[in-house]
Amino acid sequence: MAAITTTDIVAVAEFRAALRRFLRRSERIARQSGLTPQRYVLLLMIKGAVDGSEQSTVTELAERLQLAQSTVTELVRRAEETGLLAREQSQTDARVAHLRLTPEEARRLELAFTGLATERAQLREAFAHLDEAVS
Repeated sequence: MAAITTTDIVAVAEFRAALRRFLRRSERIARQSGLTPQRYVLLLMIKGAVDGSEQSTVTELAERLQLAQSTVTELVRRAEETGLLAREQSQTDARVAHLRLTPEEARRLELAFTGLATERAQLREAFAHLDEAVS
């Protein structure tokens, strides 16, 4: 096992600071776009479904968000009550419902997402620096 150097610690600390700045800025931009930070991440995970379908299930969201299914169910319920999510029954399994963004929610997500372009670039740079520094 390689010895940990001060350079390694500094690189990881700098990366964590960059990550924290990104998260704080994400929260601020989400609010400016009319979304709570939790709702922004929820919508991002639905629209950014791994399979490209722009839809997700509560079970998939719980896994991706690393939250309890009951917590995700509550987040989804609140988003549905405000008319920001649409639920569609699966054609192949009646026990499964697919969640999609409404046009208004898609607009808000796009506004927040585009507002974070610079921060995503800065985070990529921080990750590249970390990868170079800690080998």
